[in-house]
Amino acid sequence: MKDLGQYMIFLGNLFVRRETFGTYFKLTIQECINVGYNSLLIVTIVSIFMGAVTTIQTASNLIGPFIPNYVISLVVRDMTVLELSPTIMAIIFAGKVGSNIAGELGTMRISEQIDALEVMGINANSYLVLPKVIACVIMYPMLVILSIFLTLWGGYLVGTVTGIISSADYLYGIRYEFIEFNITFAIIKALVFSFLIASISAYKGFYTYGGALEVGRASTAAVTNSCIAILFADYLLAQLLLG
Repeated sequence: MKDLGQYMIFLGNLFVRRETFGTYFKLTIQECINVGYNSLLIVTIVSIFMGAVTTIQTASNLIGPFIPNYVISLVVRDMTVLELSPTIMAIIFAGKVGSNIAGELGTMRISEQIDALEVMGINANSYLVLPKVIACVIMYPMLVILSIFLTLWGGYLVGTVTGIISSADYLYGIRYEFIEFNITFAIIKALVFSFLIASISAYKGFYTYGGALEVGRASTAAVTNSCIAILFADYLLAQLLLG
């Protein structure tokens, strides 16, 4: 409860004694490059292979004379949009971006850079953390949309090359009884997950005290707590929006 209360106070301090809009704009653009552009490679690789493996595994479990082939891509589509791209990529995002945020802020704390900002009258919470949170909230939904496309494309590529499913059947299954709200649901999950990852990781890094060993522990705690929060929020959102 103490950590939860301190975390809520930490979030409240993000919005007091703010800097100018121009300052935040420059910092946010730089953070967007760090958390978004620098994550493109890992998102691309994981998404393509995720789609390929999901297609193969789905096909191997849906073999039957009364099951049409287009069901394979239909299952891959729904799994990708509802769970794989928003949630699995969030865990990877927490491991890459969350640990980096915690490590960066932890290093600034033990090297007394944060203390120097506070001595100068700058709200270090808002100046250092708010651009990171905004950048994650902006960029992660874009990465999820890209991941959905690449996952479906990876499944299409493997399915057609290996002969598991024809191109026409795969495309038909993707379009068959498509529910538009599923995309909205995926974006909502992406927004919530990105906020949790950025804020929890920043909180763990901001309140790091000690030496280099504590910075590593803060990074580990940031990833662990972010993953737990993602799974809990995943269940809660599914219950509220789909239940």
